[in-house]
Amino acid sequence: MAFLPMTAEEMKERGWERPDFVYVSGDSYVDHPSFGAAIITRVLEAEGYKVAFLAQPDWKSKKNFMQFGKPRLGFFVSAGNIDSMVAHYTVTKKKRSDDAYTAGGKTGKRPDRAVTVYSNIIKSIYPDSVVIIGGLEASLRRFAHYDYWEDRVMPSVLFDSKADILSYGMGELQTIEIANRLNEGYPLEGLYDIKGICYAVPTKDYVPQPAVDLPSYERVCQSKKDYAIAARKELEEADAVRGRKMIQRHGNYILVQNPPMPPLNTEQLDRVFSLPYERYYPPCYEELGGVPGIEEVEFSITHNRGCFGACNFCSLAFHQGRAVTVRSRESIMKEAQDFTKNPRFKGYISDVGGPTANFRLPSCKIQEKAGLCKNKRCLAPKPCKNLQVSHKEYLDILRELRSMPKVKKVFIRSGIRFDYLMEDDERQEFFRELVKYHVSGQLRVAPEHCSQAVLDKMGKPAIAVYKQFQDEFYKLTKQENKEQYVVPYLMSSHPGSTLKDAVELALFLKKENIHPKQVQDFYPTPGTISTAMFYTELDPYTLEEVYVPKNPKDKAMQRALLQYFLPQNKYIVLDALKKAGRLDLVGSGKNCLVSAPKGYFKDSDNKAQNKKKKNKFAKYSRKKPKGKK
Repeated sequence: MAFLPMTAEEMKERGWERPDFVYVSGDSYVDHPSFGAAIITRVLEAEGYKVAFLAQPDWKSKKNFMQFGKPRLGFFVSAGNIDSMVAHYTVTKKKRSDDAYTAGGKTGKRPDRAVTVYSNIIKSIYPDSVVIIGGLEASLRRFAHYDYWEDRVMPSVLFDSKADILSYGMGELQTIEIANRLNEGYPLEGLYDIKGICYAVPTKDYVPQPAVDLPSYERVCQSKKDYAIAARKELEEADAVRGRKMIQRHGNYILVQNPPMPPLNTEQLDRVFSLPYERYYPPCYEELGGVPGIEEVEFSITHNRGCFGACNFCSLAFHQGRAVTVRSRESIMKEAQDFTKNPRFKGYISDVGGPTANFRLPSCKIQEKAGLCKNKRCLAPKPCKNLQVSHKEYLDILRELRSMPKVKKVFIRSGIRFDYLMEDDERQEFFRELVKYHVSGQLRVAPEHCSQAVLDKMGKPAIAVYKQFQDEFYKLTKQENKEQYVVPYLMSSHPGSTLKDAVELALFLKKENIHPKQVQDFYPTPGTISTAMFYTELDPYTLEEVYVPKNPKDKAMQRALLQYFLPQNKYIVLDALKKAGRLDLVGSGKNCLVSAPKGYFKDSDNKAQNKKKKNKFAKYSRKKPKGKK
């Protein structure tokens, strides 16, 4: 099977006068099931529709958008695999120097807020053509949302984009239903009962119906408390079993979100992954250097969807959902067998994972009928007593994969949920084989922090669980006579994290001899509870005040403390310790974090430092020198 047509010439080579749908993407075209655009377009094709792929059109001209003509049924529009603003800017709002989802890795091939820009252009050219927006950018911006880059609350992207329908979540089932109804001649209003979509109607035309009424756009702009309440309610209803219709007023219009579309079951997931993907980018990108984003995933296997971990800073719960569904063993083995026929395959399966690699079961038996619990987590702060825990099926799959001819190694890189593993009373067999066969030097896991106060705001388990996991990992590694390491993901400046908490984390890292090469400063992206905390400085679940580090210098201090051992961080770490009242950690002692040049601190600082060292329980409180304001 060939790539979908990317130009009018390629379309005509197929004998098409015009396509049924044009799919517009902010990414370069990669026909691989790790890319949402590939899945949606192949699903449409499998339903019998003619689909043209318009990759990274020049938004400064309308010409690119017109090359296929007006499609028979409409346009699907996505920013690509990630939010376009995250793709373009670092957490400090500086322009990124590369783009993994663009051929050649070059930046500047898509606009900021790509969904909005593309959709507006299409509507200006073809006002009566149906435009459906979807993908991560649209899904996470479906309600009024705080925008970090503008530093203000913005309306639902459905209004700014002027699109007709917003498809949220993973999208396959609603895409099929939308396409079939449009093909059957339904008007737009005839699509309004489809699950997993949002649409807008004038207030005067809205027929009252049972729905969760969110604080309006105007109210969430004016009241941070109302914003926090709205954010909590939005997540509460993001469940396919018990989720209800939701409405949010925007001026003279009402945004309507239908209940979520149920996640794909095993049979449906198997079908999606059996579609004839080329699993690569088109030849036209070769001269540009290819698309970097394919390198890590070309020979990876996604075996599950959903994550009941539901960390507050993660968008998965709001987009993909908390319900875990899995592919069959037969589907997974068929994909691996296809790898061995690919001339580019060198025998290494880079990953067998998903949002969380070691989930193969629903969180509990109750949730299958009643949905996942509202405002509760399955794993944090402590695992639920109803949690189903087993690694047996996953281990059997890994064993079968590594026994296949032409397969040399099978790695797990997408992340083990260590707290789930530690709940498994029969984990030793899996843990030993994980260490022996499936770690490529480093195993990445995500404790994120060590302070309990911060972990509670993150929705993560206590650091003692990570410590237990780490100790068992190194014990098994030693027994296997291997040199490999646990690499923890760590986050600085999350809401709730004070300078004192950052110092606590630095001390934990020193004690455990952990020297992180990379740390992530908290990035407030749309649709997460942590972003709601960042903006409102309230906990959406309790409405209690939350300390949020926003000052650039304070954030830089917290970040530097996580890498206190780097020479370039020395002076900012000294300033941070001084501000935190922890000059007892300055010096050459085994418990110190950093040393200071002679004369760096004033006499008053040195006296306080000496006093602190004499009594480790003393509380340092710096007094202003006389004569200073």
